[in-house]
Amino acid sequence: MTAKAKRLDFFEEGIFIKINKKVVEMVAAGRKIYNLSVGTPDFPPQEHVMAALAQSALKPASYKYALRDFPDVLEAVANYYKKRFGVTLNHAEIMAVHGTQEGMGHLGMALCNPGDVVLLPDPGYPVFEAGAHLGGGEIVHYPLLRENGFLPVLADIPPAVYERTKYIVVSYPTNPTGAVAPKSFYEELIEYAKKYDFYIINDNAYPDIIFTEDPGYSFLSLPDAKEVGAEFFSLSKTFDLCGARISFFIGNRELVEALSLLRSQLDFGVFYPVQRAAVAALSGPLDFVETQRMAYKKRRDALCGGLCQIGWPVENSMGTMFVFAKIPPQYDSSEVFAGLLLEKTGVVCTPGIAFGPCGEGYVRFALTQPAEILEEVTVLIGDSGLI
Repeated sequence: MTAKAKRLDFFEEGIFIKINKKVVEMVAAGRKIYNLSVGTPDFPPQEHVMAALAQSALKPASYKYALRDFPDVLEAVANYYKKRFGVTLNHAEIMAVHGTQEGMGHLGMALCNPGDVVLLPDPGYPVFEAGAHLGGGEIVHYPLLRENGFLPVLADIPPAVYERTKYIVVSYPTNPTGAVAPKSFYEELIEYAKKYDFYIINDNAYPDIIFTEDPGYSFLSLPDAKEVGAEFFSLSKTFDLCGARISFFIGNRELVEALSLLRSQLDFGVFYPVQRAAVAALSGPLDFVETQRMAYKKRRDALCGGLCQIGWPVENSMGTMFVFAKIPPQYDSSEVFAGLLLEKTGVVCTPGIAFGPCGEGYVRFALTQPAEILEEVTVLIGDSGLI
């Protein structure tokens, strides 16, 4: 008898774990490492947010089971969405989760029945697949190709697939490609969802890390969006609270109630001091957001511009904290190229194949180092002889 359930055969050791093992070996050997793999923000949270968490953590009452989302947390989310995105919400349309990764990972169990199709992007973030698989959904991928601006061609998905679809996951600005989507794309998708009776799940992680002239927006701001969908809104990237693990599932009331019912059987709510930090973040001053956005843009320009100068023509990311770089033509494996890059330069990136078959031929860099370090990285790559 084996201990592991058959459902776990679907999963392989995560690419980030594999990369980290190699990095640990190299650090132990005295090598200097430039880790541009995992997208962990290096900006500190705002002082008033950390203070709110710390003050709450000093109160013994904060250590009781969190049986609910505080009303002022829900009100803070509603006020923020109204001010930032022009979206009106009531408390029944909002729930906290332990980060989008956890919420998305449980979503399939809350929504899927046997035979339900879940439409997922390729390339896409791995937890999209994990959640659908654990919920028993039949996964169908839609390709994101550079020639289409890394947007799905909705007309290419067969009607027979749409008719069996329970939900589709979309995410713009998108990880790993750094692409953005016009509102017209979401408007078209909403019409498909209404026609074929499926739900839209939007991962809205990067609305404030966007480098186009148009500001980021919420899909829920579009007509009929709440009728057919919901989105995850994370405090990890805009507010640099990734380790605190708090995100919100927002939108269609039936979707929110389904995920809430499932989670009530598995866990308690978000640690009260983290909820207090969320209130402080959402209700406090937001002038730092633009400063941070421009810092990410400076980093993008340093990396993409520097790589172009050394003869690697990498296109600018339009949003997120990532750059999706097409590997040089003399290489046919993103994993091999990423391994060579690590060995020769100490630069850690993520092979595009980790995000799906359509990610092959690319590597992803995270903009998690200051611009001057990224300039240093481009010089190292240029001197490596790999390009």
